[in-house]
Amino acid sequence: MRYVIIGAGAVGSTVAAQLQLAGLPVVLVARGEHGAKIRERGLRYFRPSGEQLVRVPVAESSAEVELAPDDVLVVATKTQDTEEVLQEWSWRPAGPGVAADLPVVMLQNGLENERAALRRFATVFGAALWMPASYLEPGEVSAQGAEKTGILWLGQCPSGDDPRLDAIAADFRSAGFGVQLVPDLLRWKAGKLLANLGNAVDALFGNSERTAELGKDLRAEGRRVLAAAGIDPADLRKESGIDTTQADAVEIPGRTRGGSSTRQSLARGTGSVEGDFLNGEIVLLGRLHGVPTPLNAALQRRLALAAARGEAPGSADPAELAPSRPPVLISADELQRQLESANPPVLLDVRWALGDPNGHRHFLDGHMPGAVYVDLDTELATPPSSAEGRHPLPDIEALQAAARRWGIRAGSSVVVYDNNGNLAAARAWWLLRWAGVVDVRLLDGGLAAWGNRPLETGFGCLPEPGDVVLEPGHLPVLSIDEAAALPGQGMLLDARAGERYRGEQEPVDPRAGHIPGAISAPTSDNLAADGRFRPADELGARFRDLGAAGPVGVYCGSGVTAAHEVAALAIAGIDAALYPGSWSQWSNQPDRPVATGPNP
Repeated sequence: MRYVIIGAGAVGSTVAAQLQLAGLPVVLVARGEHGAKIRERGLRYFRPSGEQLVRVPVAESSAEVELAPDDVLVVATKTQDTEEVLQEWSWRPAGPGVAADLPVVMLQNGLENERAALRRFATVFGAALWMPASYLEPGEVSAQGAEKTGILWLGQCPSGDDPRLDAIAADFRSAGFGVQLVPDLLRWKAGKLLANLGNAVDALFGNSERTAELGKDLRAEGRRVLAAAGIDPADLRKESGIDTTQADAVEIPGRTRGGSSTRQSLARGTGSVEGDFLNGEIVLLGRLHGVPTPLNAALQRRLALAAARGEAPGSADPAELAPSRPPVLISADELQRQLESANPPVLLDVRWALGDPNGHRHFLDGHMPGAVYVDLDTELATPPSSAEGRHPLPDIEALQAAARRWGIRAGSSVVVYDNNGNLAAARAWWLLRWAGVVDVRLLDGGLAAWGNRPLETGFGCLPEPGDVVLEPGHLPVLSIDEAAALPGQGMLLDARAGERYRGEQEPVDPRAGHIPGAISAPTSDNLAADGRFRPADELGARFRDLGAAGPVGVYCGSGVTAAHEVAALAIAGIDAALYPGSWSQWSNQPDRPVATGPNP
């Protein structure tokens, strides 16, 4: 078999060089200055073991290649160029037939290429590929893989057992690649797609601790979308039958690593990047399956603008993505649509109100279909104490065990509600977000917003146990000392009713009044008359009028309704820290001062 490699970027040139060096018939289709230099002097090919000049046959277009019946087409262009390649090559003569009769191997990222090829080609092979390589200068390519030049998880699309795939795999192995044949190609492509979501981060912002966290959030969003689409992505490191460290990148003396393929495209100023088929693939699947993808959508958009403007790699500011914060609210209509989808959210009922111990009874009398009851006092808090307050944060192990009982899995979307304007449900929203669950939303308007839709009564069905892993610290908290110091540095909001702030009454805690320097901001003012949150612009104006500037913290009586205020601030685009001990902790400490009256 002769391999006709279409696309002479980092991957295509590396594959051509390795096949040529292994003595296998190959022709590389390379355009422009890159192709001209390879044709004129050969490909300067750099490996950790040294430099070689590889004399690989070059064609500029399909018109220069006379195809034979035993040829294999290998497409190694960027995904955004796939349709143009298929149009150019599919109906070219190939012996007694046409190129579409030949097998085609798609060596590209994303999920779109094999599907596009199947419109014309009867035999389509695809690969998830792990191949660290750089193409920055015409006529030169560096392949940084350590022991193996790269690893390919090869399969037939959509399935099949064509014997030519075995022969192709054998040729690639002889050329220095690790090759594993996989019957479930889509899983492996999806696993590589998750890894490629960080390409945009690398291209726009470079690598740092901050951008590493951004990459994790992108992949978490991607996993939620793939789960909704019924795709179980492979873990390329853990599931591979080949030791992936053999193809880990190592430095080549005197050669600069180009970073991700997307970063290399930006560096070369091509004006075209893969973002629409990487982050954009997640956005597409999210829209098809009703899963929000604000972070991947923001990266897709920003990357496209960077390419169009000719921006240098690493020159963008991650702060530009601030508007992509996770949504706080969901409407009843949108929730109903998601509940009817293939991947419905976990629905939590948090009935609780100060002085009303009958939350579970209210749940039994009528709750939204599929909802799980959550007990605020025992599942969203530890037992009260004078030292910690009336609703201390639960231990993370206990919260994780509860979340798994509720059916929360890795990548789950969660919706919480109550029957009191979300004043209690916001505690579950805040705790889960604090513990690392990204997609948690409040049903705007609570149970009343469900309207005349049917309710269930009784205990309902127990959900299948989840597997979510929680870790604290994803939202900021204040200690008692930090709460005391905050008014001098920023703004501390008291979310209780005005009469409790002023010290006119105190029905629960030992002393009346407020933390000195705190500003009264009753939680009730976050809501409109119908129990829904006020619009974001109104909430923003409210908090600006209160003097929101610098760091913002919130407390209430016991740290429950303060979470509601944090949610309202988030809707307004303002980050805020929660003081969990709140007034119930502060007022129990005799050495802590107390202010009364309407002023801070």
